[in-house]
Amino acid sequence: MADFHQNGNITTLHNLRTQSLDDLQYELSAFSQTRRIALILPSLYSELEGPALSHILDELSKVPYLHRIIIGLDQADEAQFRHARQFFARLPQTHTVIWNDSPRMKGLGARLESHGLAPQEPGKGKNVWSCIGYLIACADSTVMAIHDCDILTYDREMLARLVYPVANPAFPYQMAKGFYPRIGEGKINGRVTRLLVSPLLIALKRVIGDRDYIDYLRSFRYPLSGEFAMRTPILPDLRIPSDWGLEIGVLSEAWRNLAPKSVCQVEISDAYDHKHQDLSPEDASKGLSRMSTDICKAIFRKLAADGTVFTPNVFRTLKATYYRSALDLLEGYYNDAKMNGLSVDRHKEEKSIELFAENIIRAGQVFLDNPHETPFIPTWNRVHAADPQFLSDLRAAVAADQEEFS
Repeated sequence: MADFHQNGNITTLHNLRTQSLDDLQYELSAFSQTRRIALILPSLYSELEGPALSHILDELSKVPYLHRIIIGLDQADEAQFRHARQFFARLPQTHTVIWNDSPRMKGLGARLESHGLAPQEPGKGKNVWSCIGYLIACADSTVMAIHDCDILTYDREMLARLVYPVANPAFPYQMAKGFYPRIGEGKINGRVTRLLVSPLLIALKRVIGDRDYIDYLRSFRYPLSGEFAMRTPILPDLRIPSDWGLEIGVLSEAWRNLAPKSVCQVEISDAYDHKHQDLSPEDASKGLSRMSTDICKAIFRKLAADGTVFTPNVFRTLKATYYRSALDLLEGYYNDAKMNGLSVDRHKEEKSIELFAENIIRAGQVFLDNPHETPFIPTWNRVHAADPQFLSDLRAAVAADQEEFS
């Protein structure tokens, strides 16, 4: 995938295959002497039993420049938390498993509830938010990276390339977003990016006209990747979405808070595969159906905040324009796959497009019915303003869980 194309909106950092992993790690180890690097791993307990996480830990065990690893553990009981601590014990770096369902963490959640600041629903967004709060409370890292725990093709070079742009003190970047081709088992994957986000952004530009925000999102080669790195001073003012619009929400926050020259995307892998969500056409509250609706709402909310006026007629026109754009792109994906010896099931792809088109209308109706909906978890700056002791109590609760259930 090596090239040197720049689109002019954000910087793209490519893998030109001219720098070895050893050289990257040597530089990162030098940077980390004065700019400590932390990694956040949001994990379900079920991922400890999956095919990916054990290999990820084997790779991370060989990383010399990480100062701290924070694992956010969801959907675990006490016995599973004890097992998780043993599971992650192979990591040689300083590491902490945050048991998000512990009595102490639930008590802190009730405390936030009394301030009207508690996250509204469990999930990856809440998990990441809690881990970021713990990292802020530790106050000992300059760079934070996040990636998922279900990456089947994981290699430690992914992490090195992800953190390098924000760890290098000579670079101006405050945030780096990873990108890669989604291929696996002889197929092109990444359905939501290919069949929803890309054609939706094309359709939005045609329907509502030029918007800098749309051009910004279109600059990212893989806007839904779960891999990004940031310099930690921007974390206290970061708004994390509580729904499945996390990745788009984080990009929107970077658009809100940072200059375009402070944001980059970086190529981290030649091939990437992870756990696949079901399309779930029969249940709009699950799978890619729920994800597509939340992503649409996140984009609509951001455009409305920048002054775009949406009406039912706009959403109907948007659906029709999206549908045509998605089918046009599908032809290109099919030909690309064919030339590279990969497969695309055109029937399943068109069924996905039909579902996503319906969910554009669904998301638009939810937006119109609830224009004041704000599914963002409060920033840590706001939590600190309401409860100045909370961050230190969060760190103490995590430490007490480690000690009691060791």
